[in-house]
Amino acid sequence: MKYIKILPIIASSLLLFSACDDNLMEWEKDPEHGAVTGAELPLELREKISRYEPLKNYTDLILGNGIGVDLYMSDETYRKIVNENFDEVVPGYAMKHGAMVNSKGEINFSTIDAFVAEAKKAGLKIYGHTLIWHSNQNASYLNGIIAPTVIPGSSGTNLLDLASIKAGTFTGWTRNNPGKGITTVANSGLTSTSAAIQLASSTSSSAAYNLQLTSPNVPIVAGHNYEISFYIKSDVAGKGRISFNASLNNQYPYKDWFATGGTWTEAFATTSAWQQVKIKLAPSDFKTGSTSFQFNIDLGYLPNVTYLIDANTLAVVDLDASATPVNLITNGDFEGGNLNGWTGWGNGSSRSISANGEGYNGGYAMKLTNPTAANNYSAQQVYTLSSPLTVGQNYTFTCMIKAEGAGTTVQVQTQNTAGNAADYYGGLSVGTSWTPISLTIKPTKTDLTKVIFDFGQYATTYLIDKVVLTTEVSGGPTPPITIDKTDAEKTKIIGDAMKDWISKMMTHYKTSVFAWDVVNEPMKEDGTLRSGNEGDTATDYFSWVKYLGKDYAVQAFKLARQNGNESDKLFINDYNLESRLDKCEGLIKYVEYIESQGAKVDGIGTQMHIGLTTDKEKIVQMFQKLAASGKLIKISELDIRLGTKSPTVAQQASQAEMYQYVIDMYKKHIPPAQQYGITIWGVSDHEKEHEFWLPDESPNLWDANYARKHAYKGTADGLAGKDVSLGFSGELVKP
Repeated sequence: MKYIKILPIIASSLLLFSACDDNLMEWEKDPEHGAVTGAELPLELREKISRYEPLKNYTDLILGNGIGVDLYMSDETYRKIVNENFDEVVPGYAMKHGAMVNSKGEINFSTIDAFVAEAKKAGLKIYGHTLIWHSNQNASYLNGIIAPTVIPGSSGTNLLDLASIKAGTFTGWTRNNPGKGITTVANSGLTSTSAAIQLASSTSSSAAYNLQLTSPNVPIVAGHNYEISFYIKSDVAGKGRISFNASLNNQYPYKDWFATGGTWTEAFATTSAWQQVKIKLAPSDFKTGSTSFQFNIDLGYLPNVTYLIDANTLAVVDLDASATPVNLITNGDFEGGNLNGWTGWGNGSSRSISANGEGYNGGYAMKLTNPTAANNYSAQQVYTLSSPLTVGQNYTFTCMIKAEGAGTTVQVQTQNTAGNAADYYGGLSVGTSWTPISLTIKPTKTDLTKVIFDFGQYATTYLIDKVVLTTEVSGGPTPPITIDKTDAEKTKIIGDAMKDWISKMMTHYKTSVFAWDVVNEPMKEDGTLRSGNEGDTATDYFSWVKYLGKDYAVQAFKLARQNGNESDKLFINDYNLESRLDKCEGLIKYVEYIESQGAKVDGIGTQMHIGLTTDKEKIVQMFQKLAASGKLIKISELDIRLGTKSPTVAQQASQAEMYQYVIDMYKKHIPPAQQYGITIWGVSDHEKEHEFWLPDESPNLWDANYARKHAYKGTADGLAGKDVSLGFSGELVKP
């Protein structure tokens, strides 16, 4: 047990003693920390509270505090209170996935490293909070890595007519040495609905030309560069090349077939994964006087291989062809880093340029934020054309767009100058990764001079890039292709992301952090496991359980144990266990399940964000149930709400009594060997601590001016197991 010595009365710099009023403490405004917000307490009580020692001196339990890292590092008064009163600190936000992981999945350790060094210098332990949660995640990154893959279309107008291939007739094409067959197979391409050319080599196939598909004649223009590209895969390891007719100087060129900057080779290798073959032909590659060329897809090197070529991606492009129709939206790629030509309004929405690199394939994008869900046209972004669209003329409108929130849509409209007539193109789905939008716009009204994005229906942020409005032409580039990942692929990708995050965190802090919240808030209120389909639309929400299933926590605890220290204390943590005993029971059962699958859980954290009306009997029952689990038990995030930021004396007294009651019941019902400790969530009632958590409240032990509240005494008395202030005079030694 720690011995304490009560010092003489210490006059706080925030308090003045009044000679003319022996009942009340006078309060004055501190210009640095704002106005006093608590009610005045009797002078005698204030004197008693001022004589209490730091809280940690009253207990052998680990006494923790949930802190704001920025405040701890920048505010000397705040830091001094934490250092003097607590044994352990828990970063409230800065140690979470959302705070540390960037858009590329890289972890920035610098902020927490600096904090850990400062806390260790003060003799504090650091508790890791939290590794796996559904909130405060970099959801944009995690959703991005499982988002559909968008494969850009060809670089220009496709010179090949693919209609006969898609129909399976191959008119104009020659199937030389067809092996086991060269056919068109429906629904076998890059997407579930696209066709593929299937080429199967024979059992005796041994030379490239033993399986060969030859193109029609492709017309060429002297001095122009050309590009051939397609996506290909094979059922087993395969090999292929592209060869040419006599129009080229070298009919069998060596190329860097995948344009990866690698070695030029005779042939390319294929696997079961789709990959793009892309080669360019310079004017010097053609013989003088050539007006056309043919190419061969040669896949006969190896026997018994079946190849698929996505029919939508097979293209030959003249890279120097006459300019495609002019984009009527002159600032559609935003690469000038501005929104010139664009304006908007409505619903408190905002518009800006994204950070460089956030655009589609890098660069800039237009960023539109709608703060409140309303209707489509309540928030708008408008581009005004230099001249009206022609009635009855077909136009092609395309762009790339993504949203922070899932399940959103936008509407595009073309509107007249007066704003009283428009054509609408609504219900355009937007994903959380880049989504292509492609419309044929055919004006039905005169004087349509405005192109408008209506984005007011959902409260989210959109990024928009590569906005193009052109006169429609026949042919044109092949469109982008969107490929969804399978459920199995998503599970693998998210499992790898969890492994990367936990292993790197545990390894990096192996010598500094020895206790962790590994899994946070896994249960629903009825005591069943969250599924990830609870409908949370917060931008930082990401559900690990949705992709990894019930064993996501098993995986998390195993990873934490494998990469940390064997002696680390690993906790699972949840809230409302004192108000929903079924939730408490469900959490205990889930811990039993996790351990039945071979992982070890050291402890259970009960957050205890409570109020004065919280049922005290249920608090007792919760502690009894947790004690019966046999695990270490931690009060992990204790604060007590009063429902106001200016509490009365009576409310403060009730708050102090509730703090003491919770601590008394914890010590009474949790056996000493299972008592890990108690963490008070937050330091003071200062508004800087409550911008995002319990605003306009007063749940803490210090008031808005960092003066000790009545609750400080209740907490200290609970930790000491007695009213420490009884008989205050001279020295008091606790036995």
